[in-house]
Amino acid sequence: MANIAVIPARGGSKRIPRKNIKEFYGKPLIAYSIKAAIQSKCFDRIVVSTDDEEIAEISLKLGAEVPFMRDINLADDYTGTASVIKDTLNKLDDDSIEYACLIYATAPFLEPKYLMQGLEMLKESQNAHFTFSVTSYAFPIQRAVTLSETGQVKMINSEMLSLRSQDLEEAWHDAGQFYWGTKEAWQQALPIFSEHSLGVKLPRYLVQDIDTLEDWKTAELMYQAWRGL
Repeated sequence: MANIAVIPARGGSKRIPRKNIKEFYGKPLIAYSIKAAIQSKCFDRIVVSTDDEEIAEISLKLGAEVPFMRDINLADDYTGTASVIKDTLNKLDDDSIEYACLIYATAPFLEPKYLMQGLEMLKESQNAHFTFSVTSYAFPIQRAVTLSETGQVKMINSEMLSLRSQDLEEAWHDAGQFYWGTKEAWQQALPIFSEHSLGVKLPRYLVQDIDTLEDWKTAELMYQAWRGL
């Protein structure tokens, strides 16, 4: 049975133009995801799903496959990545595929060992459909507040105010790096955020969402510190 990686990388990024192939410490950003996938040795195929010829060319040079160009109706601002991986599986039409992993093209902190861990957790589980990367919140979310237009503070969970921070349950969030799933789970569009998923824990210093220019700068500073550049 085969395992595949699917890396969605459309060409129409708005907030950071050409984000998926923008240079990040000397390499196109997508290069880090492709390299981690290759080094993990988890995959029989590493497929980039893109609508953009330049991204396709760069991905091929980096060692990934681009067996088809993504349909334009799946390359807008509203199409979810789950739809992209389902489309990829349908077009590949490969009965040997057992597990598929969606890897974001914007994950320069992705480490091969966590991809390996996610696959092992999924294989060993009796009832999990997915495993995906998570990291902990740096501050108790139970103490979150909202601000009015005039700056007035209001606690979201005021009943938590009297509790000590060490008595509050630790909370985790999606780290936005990778999502392993069974082929059937992807094709059936089962929910990822459910009791049938397992979280692969990542340290916070390896997690940074990259959606805005401020995110990009933060990622550069984190990467510089992490790699000692």
